[in-house]
Amino acid sequence: MINYQGNLISEEDPILNHNNRGLILGDALYEDIKAVNGELYFWEEHYLRLMSSMRILRMEIPMNFTMEFLEEQIKAVIQANDLGNQPAFVRILVFRKHGADLFQEDNEVAYLIASEKGDAPFYTISEQAYEVELYKDFYLNADMLSNLNSTNRLLSVTGGIYARENGYQDCLLINASKNVVQALDGNLFLVKGNEVKTPPLKDGCRDGILRRKILEILQKTEDFKVFEASISPFELQKADELFITSIRKGIQPVTKYRKANFKTEVSRNLLGKLNALARLG
Repeated sequence: MINYQGNLISEEDPILNHNNRGLILGDALYEDIKAVNGELYFWEEHYLRLMSSMRILRMEIPMNFTMEFLEEQIKAVIQANDLGNQPAFVRILVFRKHGADLFQEDNEVAYLIASEKGDAPFYTISEQAYEVELYKDFYLNADMLSNLNSTNRLLSVTGGIYARENGYQDCLLINASKNVVQALDGNLFLVKGNEVKTPPLKDGCRDGILRRKILEILQKTEDFKVFEASISPFELQKADELFITSIRKGIQPVTKYRKANFKTEVSRNLLGKLNALARLG
């Protein structure tokens, strides 16, 4: 079952037509949320990011789009799919309702909420090899639109095909200044000694919720100095660790980039603190 505009309907029911703006123009936003036993991890942060993103895209926010209302709609989907007593992932998709005209005056939105079963109640570290390479066919724009979770993901789609065709588990995206910005579907962190760096939003990386949480954890510890600073490709092979953060994977250590092999100690240490933070809400 999915929730379309407050109505629980079958996943097989047609709801999108040929004029859907999200389909034709990529005029849509989404939030992926981890849920455990019906409780949403970091829900307030997801909600506030969604509202901020809608304002940036000049979408008309419905009066009933309160945090309580959307939480209720999400939990209705979770319960309808018998996911209330197990891990799950939820996606909220918001798109402008009417027409594919670029000069459409109506900014009203529609929403769709779907859910699926998750793997584990808390984040875990994968023991599998995770090799990455730079994806240089196209550049990521260093602007505010790149910070958003929009459905315009062609760069990541083509990067994913490149990774699959060349035997990599992921790719790292770069911007026009040739700075490393993020992975295909997650934020990048680099560890060198007691310093941890992650690209700043101005470089064009996604404003990820787990990026925020890892920065919050690091800023409270005396073990590391943390920086939001540009990362050049030359720094990658000199790093002690590289890891990627995303709502679906949590923390994904990178094991290899070209001739460099990486440790995972910092990733594992941060994972426990992230799970503790998630339990606290």
